[in-house]
Amino acid sequence: MSGTGGKLRVSALQLHIDAGEPELNFGRVQARLQEAAAAADKPDVIVLPEMWNTGYALDRIGELADEEGARTRGMLSAFSRGAGVHVVGGSIAEKRAQEVYNAAYAYNREGELAGQYEKIHLFRLMDEEKHLAAGSRLGLFPLEGADAAMMICYDIRFPELARSLALAGAKALFVPAEWPKPRLHHWRSLLIARAIENQMYVIACNRTGMSGSTEFFGHSMIIDPWGEVIAEAGEEETILSADIDLSLVDEVRSRIPVFEDRRPQLYRL
Repeated sequence: MSGTGGKLRVSALQLHIDAGEPELNFGRVQARLQEAAAAADKPDVIVLPEMWNTGYALDRIGELADEEGARTRGMLSAFSRGAGVHVVGGSIAEKRAQEVYNAAYAYNREGELAGQYEKIHLFRLMDEEKHLAAGSRLGLFPLEGADAAMMICYDIRFPELARSLALAGAKALFVPAEWPKPRLHHWRSLLIARAIENQMYVIACNRTGMSGSTEFFGHSMIIDPWGEVIAEAGEEETILSADIDLSLVDEVRSRIPVFEDRRPQLYRL
């Protein structure tokens, strides 16, 4: 682990996304990033939702995806450097050679790429596996002297992944998502469970609005290491903000020593 971390203000940009309209989406994201950075209580970390550049226009994803992520990388790097904030850039459709990935980037205050992650678990109910390539690395990155991590939407149904990130040192887990109705109970329960069982912060940014016949409910959440929801959005576009203290993770882990009491030699995965 790189350090203990400290107090940070985080803001999740809960947005509508227009499927198949990268220009509209880039404009909306840039406007909301500027709005968040201009807040009187300026955030230290800004988080975006999943696949915000294209939405789930999977039938045209090869032509819509950002080539090598170049446009998105340039925009996020310039913004984070100019605003002096960390950005967990949600995820985008990124094209590499003949494959498209659901890729997430984290940038530090200097505009440097701090971490990258490609969605490991592809969601068959939305035909992701037919159009996207699966990632093969963990999404760890440094954040203000501590370790943090990213996973994307469907990934939260896999506790092994969250536990692997926690064991690697992550104190905060950022979750960009496009999680649709009607599974609000699953969304809330899984996120809270990931926070409780791994004794870490979970910051989840979901989209909102309609995409074709699918409705998305928002409910972005910021959850502390005890599993307490310290901020939760409704269903409208909004900027959800809260203060977190990464040093609380150490306190919680010392009071209930889950990681010390593990017996992995008996577990069968």
